[in-house]
This record gives sequence, C-alpha cells and structure tokens, in this order.
Amino acid sequence: MGETTVTTQQERLEEAVPQPVADTPGQRLLRRVRAPRRPRLWFEILLIAVSYWTYSLIRNAVPEQRAEALRNADWIWRFEHQLGLAFEHSVNHAVNGVTWLVVGMNYYYATLHFVITLGVLVWLYRSHPGRYAATRTVLFATTGVALVGYYLYPLAPPRLMTGGGFVDTVLVHQTWGSMASGDLKNMSNQYAAMPSMHIGWSLWCGLTVFALAAVPWARVLGLLYPALTLVVIVATANHFWLDAVGGILCLAFGYLVARLWYGALPHSLPRLVPPKGEQRIPAKP
Repeated sequence: MGETTVTTQQERLEEAVPQPVADTPGQRLLRRVRAPRRPRLWFEILLIAVSYWTYSLIRNAVPEQRAEALRNADWIWRFEHQLGLAFEHSVNHAVNGVTWLVVGMNYYYATLHFVITLGVLVWLYRSHPGRYAATRTVLFATTGVALVGYYLYPLAPPRLMTGGGFVDTVLVHQTWGSMASGDLKNMSNQYAAMPSMHIGWSLWCGLTVFALAAVPWARVLGLLYPALTLVVIVATANHFWLDAVGGILCLAFGYLVARLWYGALPHSLPRLVPPKGEQRIPAKP
C-alpha cells in the first residue's frame, strides 16, 4: 500500500514538470543564424565598403533644406541657453586662439573618426571573432538609424549659423581633410549634424575597448576617446553638444538591436568560435 502511494505521488510530480519540447524547423534555423560564427575576411571587407558607400550616398542624398536646418539650429541654440548650457561659442573661440591646438583638432576630426573605428573592427576580427558580428551589428544599426535622423531633422552646425559668431576652424586655418568646409563642402550634406556620428562611433569604440581590453591603460583610453571627441566636435563648431546626445541615443538603439538578435550584449558572447565545420548548435534542454 505504501509503495503504491509513493509511486503515485512520484508520477504526479513527473507529470507536473514541463517536458522538453522539440524545436520546430523555424526555431532551429533562427538559432543557427543567431549563433556566433567565425567572420570571413573577404565578406567583412566587402560589407564595410558597400555599407559605408551606401551610408554616404543616402546621407548626401537627403535634401539639404537649408532654411529649416538654420531654424532648427537657432532653436537648439536658444534651448541650450534656457538650460544654461550654451558653452559651444566660448569653447570654439578659446580653442581658436591656440593655433597648434585647433589645427590638431581639425585633423583629429577629419581622420580619427575613420582610423580608430576601422582599427577597432580589425582588433575585434583578430582577437574576438565570436563577438565580432554582434559588435559590428551595433555599429551598423547605430549608423542606420542616424540616417533617419538626418532626413527627419535637418540641422545646421554652429559654424554655419547666421549671425552665430562661430569660427569655422577648418576654413580659417586652411587645414585639409574635412568634408564640411572648403572645396570639399559641395560633396557632403552640410545640414546633417543631428545626430553626431563622431560621438556615436567614438562611443562605440570606447565601450567596446573598455569591455573587452585586457590591460587597464587600454580601457582608460577607451573611455577618454569619446570624451575627447566631444570636446573636438564642439571646439571646431561642427556640432552642438545636443547632437552628441542624439549620437548616444542612436548607439543605445544599436545595442538594443544586437541584444534582441543575439539574445545577449556583444561582450557577453564567447570570445572564440570553432572553425567552420566543427561548430555545433546545442539542443535546447
């Protein structure tokens, strides 16, 4: 009698425990697509080249809408004054008075935006192949949503404001490399300042290095890079500080996309992945 009672209770407990459910073909396909995999060099080079070409094409195809962009710049400038945080003019003129500093900032603005971003991508590819695709997805999603911002909210940079009194440091000091001033200005949309991708990309670089670098000094540099970039974009009158807030929001969207797709933030994924042919997708328990 006792054995029968115990057996009956055990059967009831087993019935109460959810039994494993076999994956559907669609679920297996989704898990396979989302699984970290070793990136292919030729594909990544092609993807980056095509993506940047597409980004530049779309960004520059957005109507410049000069009048609306200048109105928006005036509104942001008034709003920053209401907040008591309209410091761009003071920083711009202070830095412009130190020639070697402002020239260095001009070259910083024109070059490091691309050099460091590509450098971090190469480092990820070589040292963190399992995290590469997810981290790259963050960057691409960030840039993609920025294009929407350029279209919906044309904005003139401070240096182009009517009567703003800002110094166009590239024009004044005749430095090369900026698509925003001088002979190259007709090749780039002058009124696509919101959001700032200098901030979006530099913060992506900084957070990636901070999360994944093994040595403390590299992690510190990772945090300093976007902070210094903020100073540069304001000092050269290429952006309001509110443009930087827009860049941060775009980056947050990028991380959300990667989190939803991969089920984890990029730095939480495995650093290494097996070579092609050895990778196994574990079955759901």
